[in-house]
Amino acid sequence: MKKLFYFLFLFIFLNLAAKAQQDPQFSFNKETQLLVNPGFAGSNDALTGLILNRYQWSGHEGTPQTLLFSVETTANIFGRSSGVGLNIISDQLGFAKNVLVNLNYSYHIPTSIGELGIGTSLGLYYVSMNGEWETHVDGSFEPGSGEGDFLIPKGEVSQATPDVGLGVYLKSTNYFASLSVTHLNQGEITYNETEKEASYPLLRNYYLAGGYNISLANPLFELQPSIFAKTDLASAQVDLTLNVVYNERFTGGLSYRIQDAVALLVGVELLNGLNVGLAYDITTSAMGRYGYGSQEIYLRYTLGLGKGRMKKYKSIRFL
Repeated sequence: MKKLFYFLFLFIFLNLAAKAQQDPQFSFNKETQLLVNPGFAGSNDALTGLILNRYQWSGHEGTPQTLLFSVETTANIFGRSSGVGLNIISDQLGFAKNVLVNLNYSYHIPTSIGELGIGTSLGLYYVSMNGEWETHVDGSFEPGSGEGDFLIPKGEVSQATPDVGLGVYLKSTNYFASLSVTHLNQGEITYNETEKEASYPLLRNYYLAGGYNISLANPLFELQPSIFAKTDLASAQVDLTLNVVYNERFTGGLSYRIQDAVALLVGVELLNGLNVGLAYDITTSAMGRYGYGSQEIYLRYTLGLGKGRMKKYKSIRFL
């Protein structure tokens, strides 16, 4: 278990110091588009609320746990078609916790190939660390001395920095395309409570995504291939996903995160507008030896904004 503990220390501090804090990863990346692209806000002409929980590399203490709440809707602001949204996300990894709260705005422009959303987000990125943790042979953690590394704070510390994002999102009847950047201002977290001043910049993360709906001979079935890629210009991650939708209600699919994991995806509409989804990641990288894969679950409610009344909703965003 000591190897796991040392790995967590290295993972956190090398990620912060060398490559910056990577945004959390999700297997349901089409569900979390608002988190990485403010241009997505209001693109579905609906009021949508989402709660998503991810347990990564489960089976051990201190591995990543992420909780996301988001809500977005279309709006008419100063007579212009727009979208607004809110994200609240908590990302816990061992003794480090990141919290992001941001507001999103998107301006919608109709074009000959679909509706284009140009958006920006503004929020606060909060980071806290507790260096006084120790590990035991059973893998559990508890407060300890916090000594042994001048970059590790001797106790609990926290800092916050403003955070800005930009994005464009194009949506048509059968496809979508997305391009965005998070941490545009590259805010910096600085701790003075360590033996030497420690500074961790939030480097920009760039995202590119797209998807298409393919109708089959049997009208009850539909294929939804998609791609999701992100990079901080030091490393990259690419997800390739294929979902099969039955009767606009049931979904099953596979996703391959290159050199990292294969994910099994299922989703169902329980009631009109109320959807639930489950994902299980089978880790194919070296981290697979430390846990039992990753699990993800979401609950989403969608209220279509059709002349003030709820309507049956369908979008290529959804599983």
